[in-house]
Amino acid sequence: MTRNQLDDLIAQGESTRLEFKRSISAAHRIARTLVAFANTAGGTLLIGVADNGTITGVASESREMYKIEEATDRLADPALSISYETISPDGRKVLIIRVEESIEKPHYAMDETGKRTIYVRAKDKSVPTSKLIIAPATAVAPLLKSPVARTLILYLRRNDDITAEKYAKLINVSAYRAGKLLTEFAEQGLLLLINKSRPVRYALKLAE
Repeated sequence: MTRNQLDDLIAQGESTRLEFKRSISAAHRIARTLVAFANTAGGTLLIGVADNGTITGVASESREMYKIEEATDRLADPALSISYETISPDGRKVLIIRVEESIEKPHYAMDETGKRTIYVRAKDKSVPTSKLIIAPATAVAPLLKSPVARTLILYLRRNDDITAEKYAKLINVSAYRAGKLLTEFAEQGLLLLINKSRPVRYALKLAE
């Protein structure tokens, strides 16, 4: 990656498929991000970049990569495959970690107590869920082109998530019907189910 390509990537800001970290504080924390990328649509982690996009660089590439390898090999189940490269603009080293959407999902991230949790990306956050709905790779349904889908997508581009009750009011149907539609959209690969807290929420799989 060139300096210009790095600058262009940073200019996009954090998103479903991009996250910045000055450094890795703990392997179990970064395991959540890597697992969320693998469970959703893949993504890129830039280490040595502040939340505001400032390039800060890392003090030790080997120390950061040790934590990454611990996260991918020991704290992700199944283990994750990644690729990485380094770039040193102005002498400050940035690590570029790439994670592809996994064919082995769901992946779980283990915390410091050994508890296993599924994480997904909702906009620029890695959030827990207890169920990952695996959509067919070729899922293309007329439902996704419908007015109710377009209304949903527009809403979720402005908001982090939606509940069946909120969606029901948005499209003027019953909460039961709205819940059925949201489940169908998740099964078609448009939405992610986030059900660690109540009420159950849904987020857009790709929020860009």
